[in-house]
Amino acid sequence: MIEQLEQIDRDLFLYLNGLHQDWLDPIMVGFSDPLCSLPLYLLVFYFIKNKFGWKIALWSLLATVIVILLCDMISYRVFKQGFQRFRPCHNLEIQDLVYLAKGSCGGKFTFVSGHATNFLGLATFWGFLLKNKVNFIMPVLFIWAIIIAYSRIYLGVHYPADVTCGGILGIFLGYLVFRSFRNILHKRKWAEI
Repeated sequence: MIEQLEQIDRDLFLYLNGLHQDWLDPIMVGFSDPLCSLPLYLLVFYFIKNKFGWKIALWSLLATVIVILLCDMISYRVFKQGFQRFRPCHNLEIQDLVYLAKGSCGGKFTFVSGHATNFLGLATFWGFLLKNKVNFIMPVLFIWAIIIAYSRIYLGVHYPADVTCGGILGIFLGYLVFRSFRNILHKRKWAEI
C-alpha cells in the first residue's frame, strides 16, 4: 500500500514537474524566494497596524515569529530528520527525469516541505487574524501560499505529498498560534478578534 502511494506521488511529481515552461522558470524561482514576498508581508503588517493599532501589531510580529519557528523546527527536526525521504532530485530512480529550474537541488531530505509548512502557517495565522477586518485577505493569502507550495514541485525539490502534508501541518500550527494569540488578547482585554 505505501509503495503504491509512493509510486502515485512519484508519477504525479514527474507529470507536474514536466509541465515546466522556460518563461515560467524565473517566476517560480521568485515565488520560492521568501524575500520576494516582502511586499505582501508589509501589506499584512500595515493592515494589522491599521485595524488593531501599534500594540497589537507589535504583538502580532512576535506571534508571526512563533509561527515561523514552530513550522520550521517541526517540519525539519521532526519530519525531515524523522522520515529522511530523499528529494526527487536525490532519488536515484528518477533524478535523471527531474527538471531543476534553479539548477540545484538543495538539502537531502524532502518530507515535509518547509516552504509549504511555513507559508501556509503564516497564511492561516494572518488570515484568521484579519478575516473580519479585511474581506479579501484570506483568499489572497491562501492563493499566495499555495503558489509558493506548488513552486517547490515545479522547481524539482519536493513531491506533491511533501507540499500537501507540509501545508496541512502549517495550517494546523498557524491556527494553533492564532487561537493562543486570540485568547491572550481576550484575557488582557486588548482587542476583540
